[in-house]
Amino acid sequence: MKVRAAVLERTGASLEVVSLDLAPPGPAEVLVRLEASGVCHSDFNAVDGTAETRCPAVLGHEGAGVVEAIGPGVTRVVVGDHVALSWAPSCGMCGECLRDLPQLCSTAWPAMETGGLMDGTTRLSRDGEPVFHYSFLSTFAEACVVPEKSCVPIPKDVPFDVAGLVGCAVTTGVGAVWRTAGVRPGDRVAIIGCGGVGLSALMAALAVGAEPVIAVDAAPAKLETARSFGASEGVLWAGSAEATAEAIREVSGGGVDYAIEATGRPEAMAAAFLATRARGAAVLIGIPRADATLTLPALSIPRMERRVLGSIYGSSRPERDFGTTLALYRSGRLPLDRLVSHRLSLDEVGRGFELMRSGDALRVVLDLNT
Repeated sequence: MKVRAAVLERTGASLEVVSLDLAPPGPAEVLVRLEASGVCHSDFNAVDGTAETRCPAVLGHEGAGVVEAIGPGVTRVVVGDHVALSWAPSCGMCGECLRDLPQLCSTAWPAMETGGLMDGTTRLSRDGEPVFHYSFLSTFAEACVVPEKSCVPIPKDVPFDVAGLVGCAVTTGVGAVWRTAGVRPGDRVAIIGCGGVGLSALMAALAVGAEPVIAVDAAPAKLETARSFGASEGVLWAGSAEATAEAIREVSGGGVDYAIEATGRPEAMAAAFLATRARGAAVLIGIPRADATLTLPALSIPRMERRVLGSIYGSSRPERDFGTTLALYRSGRLPLDRLVSHRLSLDEVGRGFELMRSGDALRVVLDLNT
């Protein structure tokens, strides 16, 4: 079938919306007619080269839509199901999966790097030449073929824009709080970086009864937004990791139990660590450049039992956690729809990146039905 899709021809180029050929789903694969896709900073990492990406590629990895066809052997979904898409399918058989760490699947990650699906081949092409997938999904398009395990059925009353964000930003932030950190009622929490991921983490911390929940950002407008979401305090970036950490310790009464870092910047990671009290943990969500390093005061790690916890995809299991998150959204405890600040068409994807990079947007969603 023919689909319109936004293609990154090469690193550093602008995305171009063109017509591509999309092959039917193979074994354990699903064809999804996309309704909405979030625009995530990780997509821009492919554009600017922070994340090496095989090109030409169709970007996008926060998607939701309706199942239109299934390949042989598919049992998780049927035609007509509404689904949110996960960019982290797992094989269920490798060492990491058997350790209940599907987000670290040692089969899926190497396959993702090929720009194909789980078998390393692509379903996208143009004039007979391959066009590569991004994170198995390629949701900047009218439709996509994805691994069966990327499809998580959702209730039909859940808006597609909210479901798409649950596919990455929301799960990354919420999972970091609930799964990686295991925040409990009364824990002190700081959120460093108040974009879509950080605000998702903030909502998750509030939902479990953390107190206080402190928002930290370099933009005063983002702190005001975080306060409107329920943050107890707002701390403006003070120019250095040390000064910012001191400000967090002051407003939290001596340091936080968990500092959730959602920027990918080493100085913000250092501030997260320095802001913790004894037995506290810096939970690092943001993806830094490959050559970035992080220097920490070593003595305070054993003497104060301070910890650093890495978190990819919120340490989540999508088939379990998407449903939990959406149930809380439907009950009103997680107002995820407030994250969507701009809705654009596929042809406006370039403007979506501009809004994201300028800080003028919380989360941009592409309406793929327009």
